[in-house]
Amino acid sequence: MDRFARLGYETAALRDIAADAGVDVALIGRYFGGKEGLFTEALKASIHPRLLHEWDRASLAREVAAHMADGPHDNEGRHHSFQFLLRAATSPATAPLLNLAVQERFLEPIGDWLGGQDALPRARVLAGAYIGFLVERLIRGEALEGREREVFIQRVAAVLEALIADFG
Repeated sequence: MDRFARLGYETAALRDIAADAGVDVALIGRYFGGKEGLFTEALKASIHPRLLHEWDRASLAREVAAHMADGPHDNEGRHHSFQFLLRAATSPATAPLLNLAVQERFLEPIGDWLGGQDALPRARVLAGAYIGFLVERLIRGEALEGREREVFIQRVAAVLEALIADFG
């Protein structure tokens, strides 16, 4: 995933990816069918629906808001995954693959978690807000502090709570 995140799908060379992994390029072909198959599996690995069962409706909005108030490099693994997904979203070759992976591994599970009326459209709106806050955090470049942090967490939590609620 590292080369895809840094260079993008089109520029990342399968031979270099294989060398990074310490395997022969033929092994990637055998197990993944080629670069597209490997990329698809990397996409799936970067989207973690298994974490949904850990979400608590009572605390999720505040926990996410506090995370968004942190600096962008406070959790390098998540930052790297998001960078990978952003690069995939901007490539005509990989955007359709990302769309499918996001639908299956992110939106549908969130919709199931949300439940109630219009769960999938609500999941899309929640995902859009979440992605927007991630981008803001990346652009900001540092953790928020003091009163600004408190107000930010309060406001973001309120937005997320409203998006989670089922008004149907």
